[in-house]
Amino acid sequence: MRKMIFPVLASVMAIGTAMGVAAPAWAQTPLRAWNTHPDGYPVTEAMKSFISEVEASTKGRYSIKLFSDAVLGDQAKAVTMLKAGEIDVAEFNLGPLAEAAPGLQAFNLPFLFTDASHMFRYLDGSMGERLSEKLKASGFVVLGWYNGGSRSFYCANKPIARREDLNGQRVRVQQSDTYIEMVKLLGATPVVVPYKEVLEGFRSGTIDCAEGNLVSYESTGHYKVAKYMLLDQHMISPEALVVSTKLWNQLSAEDKQAFQKAGKESAVLMRSLWEKRVVSARANVAKEGVQFVTVSDFSPYVRRMAPLYKKYTDNPEVRGDLLTIISNQ
Repeated sequence: MRKMIFPVLASVMAIGTAMGVAAPAWAQTPLRAWNTHPDGYPVTEAMKSFISEVEASTKGRYSIKLFSDAVLGDQAKAVTMLKAGEIDVAEFNLGPLAEAAPGLQAFNLPFLFTDASHMFRYLDGSMGERLSEKLKASGFVVLGWYNGGSRSFYCANKPIARREDLNGQRVRVQQSDTYIEMVKLLGATPVVVPYKEVLEGFRSGTIDCAEGNLVSYESTGHYKVAKYMLLDQHMISPEALVVSTKLWNQLSAEDKQAFQKAGKESAVLMRSLWEKRVVSARANVAKEGVQFVTVSDFSPYVRRMAPLYKKYTDNPEVRGDLLTIISNQ
């Protein structure tokens, strides 16, 4: 008799499904993800991959909607939303993260890393694990360290081939004590300008130079008005894919593993996409007449950073990580 029941049940369930009556299932949890970048940008594409992997590995128990291009607000607002539970996943630069884990300030100092691989040696190891634990206590659970790119100077009015060429130049910087101090120490004049106004700043003559990574330099069109780039890579810093601690504490052990695995894989993908995009961006702007000068001797730049480095080596919350990085160059 029991053998006859199962075919009957199967038939009933099939009919019910065909009629739109779904069989009992787990409730799907909708989540929201944020980033500040447009569609097609390496960060956005890596987050799409993360979302697909999470949804597949949890068998649809979680559905994540991605809000790119800062459509829900800027980063400061997104941080507040993450902590309030209004968004669940985000990709942030070091700003809010360094406030929560001061040791990360060491990763936002000029002329510290030779390249991204050098930086990730620390973030993918025990130092990164320790910093992640501090971030978790402040509401951020790091699932993957992304490449924030290497930043260089570019100018509109004249070629810059050495440190002295920056003397007296008005250089656009973001609102950051570190960036402002760095530009002053290099002999230039820092001018704080919102990023969306940089192009107009060049055109109006309120700034002579700016600094940023090659990908953004191309995508914003800054190369059209500032065709001289000094590839000094003065800043090489990370970003992070995070989920809220609030969400993390609600996940089962199995789902935590799924999120962590997807996060690590998305970080590997993002770094690869970023490097490819840098190569294509450089080739594209070179075709448009951009002139590059690569720095071969960094000592004149590094020596001038002594006061800035001292500020951070005097800070006990930063000193240990900074000295570890410096001593293992």
